[in-house]
Amino acid sequence: MKKLMKTLVVLFVLAMGLLALPPVRNRVERTLYPRKYDALVTKWAAEYDLDPLLVDAFIRTESGFDPDATSSVDARGLMQMTEETFLWLRSKLGLGEEVSFGDLYDPDVSIRFGCYYLHLCLERYHGDVATAAAAYHSGWGTVDALLQMEEHSPDGVTLRGFPYNQMHHYVEKITACYGVYQRLYAKNGTDKADGDPPDLNILG
Repeated sequence: MKKLMKTLVVLFVLAMGLLALPPVRNRVERTLYPRKYDALVTKWAAEYDLDPLLVDAFIRTESGFDPDATSSVDARGLMQMTEETFLWLRSKLGLGEEVSFGDLYDPDVSIRFGCYYLHLCLERYHGDVATAAAAYHSGWGTVDALLQMEEHSPDGVTLRGFPYNQMHHYVEKITACYGVYQRLYAKNGTDKADGDPPDLNILG
């Protein structure tokens, strides 16, 4: 038994040593933070003037890249959209009934509608990722009400406090995930070093 424990300890130490090596750690992190549906994300992010890495962060947080994901409130697809939001966006896009709520299980449709909604959130909230994420999760009405409260928004434009637990955890997940994606995938040659935080205002 003691011999087995010693072997396990040695293996654990070796594994930790390997993970400390940047190339190994990078590969492990890229497995945990993948860029699935890259072609679709790139296409619709360009269409709606978004950072593709931010879209990846939303997809990972919302559905874990599962195109068949369905929430307890019947939000569907990669970017988890409810029927009410889908119908509103479909109308704004000038699309008819040829695109249905069930089509959100199609990655192309889900990413298109999710990117459009994220674009509208960022546009409405002056490019602030945290405030836009809160709106994506909890709705514009909730965020607009919080913006009227000085304890949550000193400037009345962006949120600096997230009083609801689900909203708070969601915004934390999005911003942290976006930071990891930027660190792992941002192209060399930018003015950001590996350890720099992301620019969380992407329209300004």
